[in-house]
Amino acid sequence: MAESSPSPKKPTMPSSSGPLTEELQCSICLDVFTDPVTTPCGHNFCKICLNKCWDDSQTCSCPYCKETFKQRPDLKINTSLREVRSTKREKAARVELFTDLIRSIERCQTELLETMEEQQKAAENQEQELIEELEQEITELKMRNTQLEQLSRTEDLIPIYSSLCSPRNSRNWPEISVDTHESLETLKTALTQLKETIGDKLYQTMDVTLDPDTAHPKLILSDDGKQVRHGDIRQKLPDKPERFDTYISVLGKEGFSSGRFYFEVQVKGKTDWDLGVARESIDRKGDIPLTPSNGYWTVVLRNGDEYKACAGPSVSLSLRVKPQRVGVFVDYEEGLVSFYDVESRSHIYSFTAQSFTGKLYPYFSPYFNDGGKNSGPLIITAVD
Repeated sequence: MAESSPSPKKPTMPSSSGPLTEELQCSICLDVFTDPVTTPCGHNFCKICLNKCWDDSQTCSCPYCKETFKQRPDLKINTSLREVRSTKREKAARVELFTDLIRSIERCQTELLETMEEQQKAAENQEQELIEELEQEITELKMRNTQLEQLSRTEDLIPIYSSLCSPRNSRNWPEISVDTHESLETLKTALTQLKETIGDKLYQTMDVTLDPDTAHPKLILSDDGKQVRHGDIRQKLPDKPERFDTYISVLGKEGFSSGRFYFEVQVKGKTDWDLGVARESIDRKGDIPLTPSNGYWTVVLRNGDEYKACAGPSVSLSLRVKPQRVGVFVDYEEGLVSFYDVESRSHIYSFTAQSFTGKLYPYFSPYFNDGGKNSGPLIITAVD
């Protein structure tokens, strides 16, 4: 068998995950399996690596034991082994995440302590300088007092006596204090930087734009893809498989199948709207209930003040204030979809313990125009 070419480069496991066992490594690329397959002789390889070896050779043989096969085997992915490619990688990624967080916290702590020590030294130096000035002033006052006692016995030196009794430019000691505001500001800055660091590690904000190919024909999208409103008139658009034909809805262009994501939508002035995420495989034709079982995780507003979570059956929500901007947070691995009132920083509702498959896409519906009462658009806003 001819010597195989190097297999395509794959992402390596994070160093913080520790060494992997040989049973989970491909003997061709020496990395954790990607789409593992098993040869008739019982050895495992990455599917792409094994196909590459056989494509570059005139015979089909096992790269590990060299057993030759008369016909090229029909390779099928070993799903059990792949599920073990997935658990190991996810575990390693989470270990790396929290290791980085710990390092960030330790670095911030070190920097903060160094800054506080420097400020303490500066304060101590200032205090020492003030003490020295005070001692010098006391010494001078004692000398002036001695001179005044001597002059009090002399009648001919009144001008000199008046000069000695005149006020001198002494420091107003009761007004002196050590300023701790700078220390507090330094602490606030350090904590803000730490918060931003943790925020970046825990989730990333989505730059969502609307997908016109999915928009219902009565929806009007802005040129930048950030706004959508109901237009009353049905536009003549191609009836693509991905386009909604019954629900007044549209999806975002960007989908995701792992990690944590967050985006915000302005709903100010509207009496009705739907927001959330939907599975890529949803049926977009006909009247399909917006429930998790059908691939939708949404919160809706009806009649100006009726908020519901479409959990199948719907859950009525009692909100203290009417949200003007709604934040949507998704943790794919944890099966979590949460909604927040951005301005009041309060929680609206969460779908928990969900099982996601395939890509999820942001889901929007400005709902019906209602004779102009609900004519305002949904606006995808930048996250502060």
